[in-house]
Amino acid sequence: MTESVVPSNGQSANGAVNHQTLKAEARGLSFFYGEKAALREVNLPVYAYRATALIGPSGCGKSTLLRCFNRMHDLYPNHRYAGEIRLYPENINLLAPETDPIAARMRIGMVFQKPNPFPKSVFENIAYGLRLRGLRDKNEIRERVERALQDAALWDEVKDRLGDSAYALSGGQQQRLCIARALATEPELLLFDEPTSALDPLATASIEALIGRLKSQVTSLIVTHNLQQAGRVAEFTAFMYLGELVEFGPTEVVFNAPSQKRTEDYLAGRFG
Repeated sequence: MTESVVPSNGQSANGAVNHQTLKAEARGLSFFYGEKAALREVNLPVYAYRATALIGPSGCGKSTLLRCFNRMHDLYPNHRYAGEIRLYPENINLLAPETDPIAARMRIGMVFQKPNPFPKSVFENIAYGLRLRGLRDKNEIRERVERALQDAALWDEVKDRLGDSAYALSGGQQQRLCIARALATEPELLLFDEPTSALDPLATASIEALIGRLKSQVTSLIVTHNLQQAGRVAEFTAFMYLGELVEFGPTEVVFNAPSQKRTEDYLAGRFG
């Protein structure tokens, strides 16, 4: 197992963080759109089977950082990475030129701000990724579709509607379908980019409860503007500002005893 301490660059909150097994780790990560630096020297541990929240004002680099983990920026021109993102236990640098971004995305799932089901049936939304991975056995596909929908707490609501269009589902159901779609391929790390911002309070509560249940299966990294949500779902929290990681630590410590004045001011609503 790979273990690490919190980065020793002054970003950790007051109080020690217990050494825990890492699933991933950003080391000196910078990211550039053309000549503009969107991230500057970010060091972030992502602990296995825990949820880590990224908080901070709009435009601070949260989503940019999240998308570095599955190389989504590679889909657009004129970008550049510096530093590393390590994926454990193999200790692979996800940003290395020799690392296949498609292979990396197979190991790292993503759920976006707005539900984005495919224009297919409920069943085919889940089965599509399995077939892309080369799975051909119909019985196994059926079993894994059912398991993914159960894991996403959606099976009981759609088991009699598997042939219906995914667009016939409610917004909250569509988002859980997208989570099931990501879970079906058994990712090691699941990225959530504001997963409840387009949902009503009941659907939001359902997604948050789901994230909590999934911690036994997958490591989560979550971008959220909702501080209360970060407090409810995440064991660790990172506060970002203007492309920098200002503070990282256990959520309770960051929220109740931040070590950085900028973190304190943001949490108190003085800016952002």
